[in-house]
Amino acid sequence: MNRSKSVVALRVASYNIRKARGLDQRRDPMRVLNVINGLEADVVALQEADLRLGARPAAIARDMIARETDFEVAPVARNDVALGWHGNAVLVRKGMSVGNVAHLDLPGLEPRGAVRLTVGGPFEVDLIAAHLGLIRRHRVQQFESILRQVEHDRPTVLIGDFNEWSTRRGMEPLAGRFEVHIPGQSFHARRQIASLDRIALSKGLELRHAGVEEGPLARRASDHLPIWGDIAPA
Repeated sequence: MNRSKSVVALRVASYNIRKARGLDQRRDPMRVLNVINGLEADVVALQEADLRLGARPAAIARDMIARETDFEVAPVARNDVALGWHGNAVLVRKGMSVGNVAHLDLPGLEPRGAVRLTVGGPFEVDLIAAHLGLIRRHRVQQFESILRQVEHDRPTVLIGDFNEWSTRRGMEPLAGRFEVHIPGQSFHARRQIASLDRIALSKGLELRHAGVEEGPLARRASDHLPIWGDIAPA
């Protein structure tokens, strides 16, 4: 990937890794990490980063991430075996600061949550990583819940798998506070028909560039393709 961005921009990415299980039904964490490395991102929000049962152990071992990437796992997990919370994990480029970690409970029939943290790089932002529900009315409630837990005066990035098939409906609660950006069709990896993965920016931030990683490895590693965006102060 050609990283076309200025020095002051921050590259954020989002990737639903489906517990590291590819379209060939093989669980291959190294394949997922190779895709992530190719994004050249500073911060990566992961969805379905943990297995579903029990203590929800990580789909990718922490020592593998430390050994094979230039990322650290942000401290959002609530136990020693998971990468994230409700499957939401965040990887941060080594040398960047992380603080103010919070867990956001989200309403709906399915157990859902989001994580919020402050990331310091070329500039400081709050980042909320989320994997929203399958039913639109629940997603609307989840957006409303997230907004109640956003600090109005903080530049904030809301990123993740929004699970919204429409490009016009379902995100009404964000109007006036966040601008939603759709980097491209990220689902399904085999046949791209929907833009489920999105980036929303609060006032004070602007999107410089964005895209979907469509390389052959990404098309096998998960059922979603990763998205990325270069953001900067407005």
